[in-house]
Amino acid sequence: IRAHQIPWQWPDVALAEAAALGEEPDSADKRARIDLREKPFVTIDGEDARDFDDAVYCRPEGAGFRLWVAIADVSHYVAPGSALDEEAVERGNSVYFPERVVPMFPEVLSNGLCSLKPSVDRLAMVCEMAIDSEGQVTDASFYEAVIHSHARLTYTQVGEVLENGWHADVHTDRVEGLFRLHALYKVLREARSTRGAIDFETVETRILFDENRKIDAIVPVNRNDAHKLIEECMLAANVATAACLEES
Repeated sequence: IRAHQIPWQWPDVALAEAAALGEEPDSADKRARIDLREKPFVTIDGEDARDFDDAVYCRPEGAGFRLWVAIADVSHYVAPGSALDEEAVERGNSVYFPERVVPMFPEVLSNGLCSLKPSVDRLAMVCEMAIDSEGQVTDASFYEAVIHSHARLTYTQVGEVLENGWHADVHTDRVEGLFRLHALYKVLREARSTRGAIDFETVETRILFDENRKIDAIVPVNRNDAHKLIEECMLAANVATAACLEES
């Protein structure tokens, strides 16, 4: 951190702004938003993830699907020109190290209000898409919402559910939704293949430490369809967002 001059301490004024936010969204925060708390959104991340930026849910619609991608609504809490905003601009991004992250925002935001934890209400920006059986987004809308993640899942758990039909730590209520997301993934993947999109298959690694905090091993991270499923959902939302911006 010091070698690369990464900012890791917070100005008092930024901490004061963060402290004034509280630990949970209040009723006024939720009032003017679309209420999606009954929809069984889930987050799917790595085992060591500490903050959860995005959640997904889909259902069948005709021969296709309707997909919701929810992104934590940081903009609700960080006003342009505020101390938090200026500090975020200075940092540019969060910086990830093995087993540690230097966040772009104080913990009350990065690990709290802007982390889509399970079983709590969170504010989100949502991209809702209608996707046909050929993997084409036929309609998309964007709005502010309040969601309630129904589960924090890992890539390993979801991968095993997709392969074996179950996982001891995944509630049976979630299994059908995961297979539905997997079916959507296959359709989106085929559509990308048809249009000749480049697919980069790289090997990610994970560093393991011994009891003295020295590197013990560097091991490959095995990618499964759970990783790819989330990537396709995010790509679909990003493409829909770009199309919306082009039209506006």
